[in-house]
Amino acid sequence: MIKVGSVVKLNFPKIRQLTQAQVSALEQTAEALHTEVVQEQVMPRDTGNLQNESTFVDYSESKSGKVTLVSSTPYARRVYFHPEYHFQKDENKNARGEWYEDWLPGGKKSDFAINAYKKLYRRLTGL
Repeated sequence: MIKVGSVVKLNFPKIRQLTQAQVSALEQTAEALHTEVVQEQVMPRDTGNLQNESTFVDYSESKSGKVTLVSSTPYARRVYFHPEYHFQKDENKNARGEWYEDWLPGGKKSDFAINAYKKLYRRLTGL
């Protein structure tokens, strides 16, 4: 009978660094998505409040792998779920309801978040 042994040494500082890089890349990906949506000029805009001050990334659960893009105005839900409204296009030429649809699965930019995360994670980790 042959006996075989092995020793596994875990590099805990490196594991912590990679874990923190995941969180940072996730948070930065959400910020990049918000910037992308603003630049595409798809959010309805009158005063700019919905798009600028009232839409933000909630990082409160980022260590658990979840970030949320929040629009905190009382009318955000109403205008988002009613694409039949006639949106002003003076400020944002592509304004419409359901403005995140292009970035959701099946949308023409559905790979944006995945690609942004990969790029950011690689940059943060040096991989």
